[in-house]
Amino acid sequence: MKNAMHPWIWLSLSLAVLAAAGCADRGYVKQTDYDARIGQIESRLQNQEQRSDQMEQEMRQKFAHYDAAISQAAGRIRVDAIAHFAFDKASLEDQDKALLDDFAKVIQQYHPQALVTVEGFADPAGSAGYNQRLGRKRAEAVRDYLVSSGGLPADKVRAVSYGEARNRQNMPGKTHDEGGENRRVTLVVDMAGQAQQPDQSNQTNGS
Repeated sequence: MKNAMHPWIWLSLSLAVLAAAGCADRGYVKQTDYDARIGQIESRLQNQEQRSDQMEQEMRQKFAHYDAAISQAAGRIRVDAIAHFAFDKASLEDQDKALLDDFAKVIQQYHPQALVTVEGFADPAGSAGYNQRLGRKRAEAVRDYLVSSGGLPADKVRAVSYGEARNRQNMPGKTHDEGGENRRVTLVVDMAGQAQQPDQSNQTNGS
């Protein structure tokens, strides 16, 4: 386990402590009950932190031979470049399905209630509006596969598009044969099960 908990875990614990302290001040609970409750909350959050770290480690081991970068921050795990697409296409390629299968298994094992956000991207060829729609189609193709073949709950997997967002391009400005790294899907796992709102500054203004 890492030495420090994620910020969102400490926030949850702090809110719980304040709520319990308020009840204790009004005489609603005994000090011993208060201490026991706080101990239970802290233990549960530590267990959740441990599962998150175990899931990240499991992903790194399973995906070591895949072309995917994994990072963890603020209670979320990001798996970048988990699927690539042909130029102007949104069909999921067979070579990417094995990684998606492994991803779904890890989620089901460690955090079955986690929210998975599938982020779709396009290279900068074509109009901004067209690329926004194409990025969504790619995200939806991966989302549908994770639900239909991976067995993840439909209400726990959502698709968003960043289109040709310049600050999210792996190969800035590259298109066609040179822009394959820009035509991709990234997965973001929120262990708290909370929706991650797309950063509007990262998106293009599509129609």
